[in-house]
Amino acid sequence: MTRRGLFSAFSTGCLTLALEAQTVPKKTGARLPSKVGEFVAYLDPATENIVVRLTDPAHTSHVPAAQNRHVARRSQLLLLSNDRHGALAPFSLDLRTGTLRQLAETKALKPDTLLFDSADKSCLFIDGDLLIQVSLERGKAKTLAEGVDDFHMPGSRDEIVVMQKQKLARLESGRLVTLAEDAGSRGIVSPSGNACCFMRETSDADCSLNFVPLDGGSAKELARGKISCPTWNPDGYSVAFLRETISRESPVTELWEAALDGSGARLVTPTSRFATFSMNGNGSVFVGASRSKAQPHVILSLRAVRREMTLCEHKSSRPELVRPVFSANSQRVYFESDRHGKPALYTISVSQLVEATPAS
Repeated sequence: MTRRGLFSAFSTGCLTLALEAQTVPKKTGARLPSKVGEFVAYLDPATENIVVRLTDPAHTSHVPAAQNRHVARRSQLLLLSNDRHGALAPFSLDLRTGTLRQLAETKALKPDTLLFDSADKSCLFIDGDLLIQVSLERGKAKTLAEGVDDFHMPGSRDEIVVMQKQKLARLESGRLVTLAEDAGSRGIVSPSGNACCFMRETSDADCSLNFVPLDGGSAKELARGKISCPTWNPDGYSVAFLRETISRESPVTELWEAALDGSGARLVTPTSRFATFSMNGNGSVFVGASRSKAQPHVILSLRAVRREMTLCEHKSSRPELVRPVFSANSQRVYFESDRHGKPALYTISVSQLVEATPAS
C-alpha cells in the first residue's frame, strides 16, 4: 500500500460522491471536492493524501482530551468546543452535513473535558467547577457535582470518577466515594468500568502510574518514569502510556504498556517523538502526533510489526494539542491543528490501511 492509496469517501454526506470520484491525486491538477459548509479538502504537502478541514480557522475550535470519547458510535456526531459566539462553548458537529450546533451556554468551559455518555444521548463537561450533563435531544442541562477539577467516564458503563483537590472519588447516586488521595492527575476509567488509572508525582520529579479498583481497595503502582498520556487498552487488562528517556543526550519517546496482574511494564514500540496518541478499536494500531519540528506529522504505528506510516502533516505550534483519535469504526482519524490560523479540526481517511472494527 502506497501513501497515495489512502483515499476514500469523507462521510456518507455531502462530500461522499466527490471524494469517491477521486482518482489517485497528483500535486498538480488534482480534482478536489468543492467546499461544503466549513468542510474544505486539500492535498497534504508531505504525503499528497487528502485531508479535510472541518471547522473554520477564523474561530478557535478544540478537541477534548484523547482519552475522552468525543466521536459518537451510533451517529455521525463529533464533540468540540468553539468560540464563534464569544466564549468557548460546547458544540456538536454533524459529519454528514457539516452543521455545528451549540449545546449549552457556559461561563468557564474546560474544553479538555467534553465526552459522550455510553448511549451517545448526552454530553458531559466541566464548566468552572461544575460537572454538567446536557441532553443532546432536549438541550436540557443538569449539574451532577460541584467543586470538580476534572473527571472521566469510559463510555461503556457510565461510571464517573471525579478529581477534587488531588483526591479521586467515584460519583455514586449523587455522593462521592473516595478512591485515592494525592493524585497528580484525573482517574481514567477502564473500558469495563471496574478500575481507573492515574498519575502521582514522585520525589525524583518523575511520575508513577497507578490503578485502583472502583469497588474499593488500595492503589497499586504499575510503572514509573517520565510518563504521559495513560490510555486503557480496549481489553481493560492493561494500560498503555508514553515514556520519555534520554538516549545519547537526545530525548526518546517510546510507547509502553503495563498489565494489572503485576507482571510489570513492557515496551510496545518506539515512536517518532509522540506528544499524544490513541488507539483503534482493537488496540492493534496507534495514531500519534509527533513533536518533531522537522517532521510535524500525524503518524500511524502498527503494533505487530513496530512500523510507522506518515498520514499527513499537522504543523501545529502545540503538538500536545493535536490529539489524533480514531472514528468508532477505526476508518478515520480526527485531530486538531492551528496550521491555517486559529486551532481547527481536521480528518483523514485510513480505511485502506486499518481494518474496520465494530463501532459499538
